[in-house]
Amino acid sequence: MNYNGLLLSFPREIKMFVGVFVLVLSIGFFTGLLFVSETSGTSVNGIEENYLGNEDDDEAEIMKFKKGNREMLTIVHTHILSMSMIFFLLGGLVWLTKLPKNLKLFLTVEPLLSVVLTFGGIYLMWIGMLWAKYVVIVSGFLMTASFSLGALLVLWQLCQKPNIDN
Repeated sequence: MNYNGLLLSFPREIKMFVGVFVLVLSIGFFTGLLFVSETSGTSVNGIEENYLGNEDDDEAEIMKFKKGNREMLTIVHTHILSMSMIFFLLGGLVWLTKLPKNLKLFLTVEPLLSVVLTFGGIYLMWIGMLWAKYVVIVSGFLMTASFSLGALLVLWQLCQKPNIDN
């Protein structure tokens, strides 16, 4: 069975429900990014400082301490679980769009891999593998780009009229 473009054929009320869901999901996702910006900045050094602390820096405006084992496990655990659900739900909607199969595959698999790389990278950095902060930056960027593009494409598809000829 071909599901390509199924979202186009949904009744107006279901399209509205899905659209509001994607908008609210996006508000939650981007609010999380604002939190990351406040706590870590958008630099590799800010990410390292947020998890490993800055108690050696006498000039630091805000003193930060290395996160404890329980706190790190909670951060990694909750983010991997919740973000996998976010990307599963958004990915299901992406698969219902009328887009090329390879684009849908990328937009649905890449963010799940980036979740593991981002939060696995944060954990690796925390245990001393400082090179992992670069993995965190790249995978975090790809995860955000995939979310943004997927959400925009779903919303765009919801606004399209179904083509009766297809």
